[in-house]
Amino acid sequence: MEPKLHRSPTVRVLLWIAGTLALLLGIAGIFLPVLPTTPFILLAAACYARASERFYRKLIAHPSFGPLIVEWQRYHSIPRRVKRVAVTAMSLSICVSIWLVSGKPWLQALLVVIGVSVGTWLWRIPSREPPVEDA
Repeated sequence: MEPKLHRSPTVRVLLWIAGTLALLLGIAGIFLPVLPTTPFILLAAACYARASERFYRKLIAHPSFGPLIVEWQRYHSIPRRVKRVAVTAMSLSICVSIWLVSGKPWLQALLVVIGVSVGTWLWRIPSREPPVEDA
């Protein structure tokens, strides 16, 4: 996807701010169990594509985030390996969180609901197997 900047400078500034917030939330999602990384990174790319060609190109060129964004833009899918890692990491961090809030069953139940909901949503996104390289 080629960036197509919005005509209005004001809208571009607002989109840049939204993209930066989404990127920060995506980065925080790497470490926090209730914030999924992938949707925020995809949102940041969409905002930057309309706000700043420079920031969009930097995000696309990022070794970790770039391939995920390109995969989404081309095929509207997330690689199965990325989904496995995301669901596994999220499950582990939610289990630790549930253990940390022992004695608060309502909070433990909320964490389970969030984990199952986000995990189910993520797993239902289509996957595409990467093409097999010829030897």
